[in-house]
Amino acid sequence: MSFNTFGHIFRVTTWGESHGPALGCTVDGVPPGVALAETDIQPWMDKRKPGQNKFTTQRKEPDEVRILSGVFEGVTTGTPIQLMIENTDQRSKDYGDIAQAFRPGHADITYHQKYGIRDYRGGGRSSARETAARVAAGAVARAVLARMVPALRITGYMVQMGVKGIDRTRIDLAEVDRNPFWCPDPVAAGEWAAYLDDLRLSHNSVGAVIEVVAEGVPAGLGAPLYGKLDSDLASAMMSINAVKAVEIGDGMAAAALTGVENADEIRMGPDGPEFLSNHAGGILGGISTGQPVVCRFAVKPTSSILTPRQTINTRGEELDLVTKGRHDPCVGIRAVPVGEAMMACVLLDHLLLDRAQTGGARGRIG
Repeated sequence: MSFNTFGHIFRVTTWGESHGPALGCTVDGVPPGVALAETDIQPWMDKRKPGQNKFTTQRKEPDEVRILSGVFEGVTTGTPIQLMIENTDQRSKDYGDIAQAFRPGHADITYHQKYGIRDYRGGGRSSARETAARVAAGAVARAVLARMVPALRITGYMVQMGVKGIDRTRIDLAEVDRNPFWCPDPVAAGEWAAYLDDLRLSHNSVGAVIEVVAEGVPAGLGAPLYGKLDSDLASAMMSINAVKAVEIGDGMAAAALTGVENADEIRMGPDGPEFLSNHAGGILGGISTGQPVVCRFAVKPTSSILTPRQTINTRGEELDLVTKGRHDPCVGIRAVPVGEAMMACVLLDHLLLDRAQTGGARGRIG
């Protein structure tokens, strides 16, 4: 299996399986001299780890990360950083019934069709557990970004669960860390709790929409035509397990606007250009404008549910399958820190690309 690496200069290669002894990543392209320790990475791992409340899988993993290389005396050396996260609570026996059967909605059948072999224990590489390595890499990216662009801030939150969305007039980012859904609307968070409880108890699951916003992004990141910031950002978000759609700015809603409504008008402010709106999500022509970069992605319902679903096995026989094990009733909840991590990785990669090509030079306005 190839294509386990993403990024251009800041490059991340993830490795490991859901039920193997460990998983992790190799992070290359990190500048030397950046302060980095396990304690800088662990808080982001704790946001993603399972078993924190009744609305996520009850698999108990501490997700403690170890730095195996690339850091000496507390700072990065410029050499590859190897990060490892041990699996400690595998329950592979839960997957014995699907060793020869394909779970509907999962990658089981496509892995079998492509490779002729698959790790059925939790899905192996196709498991969302792989995203723990991405969050670790994202923490490294954040450490570098904090040094290079101190004002940059990345915030992710859930804006929709199933058919239930937030009321944007009630958005309070202080609420994001106060509920299990990373929801900025406290009223919606309360409604979602009852909604997801009913789904969970009825052996069902539901999808979600996550929004990730990066503020303080410098203008000039990204390059035409095949190095666009938004195309790399969309690719990064789409690569997350269970993601089925990605939007930048207004996204699909832009198709319903007129040119008058959609144009982000510009005026000259005391510190440079000021945009009067941000329908473009902070990116024009594949290049950042200096406005907040806004990305949204849709996560499908968890396919592993206790309700019988029709499928076939490797012999072509038809059967009804119940997927046992410990699973998230809404996998979108734990996708929030993953989306933040991918945003950090892409922004750092483009910051390093821009520094290599232009040295940070910019066209003058005013």
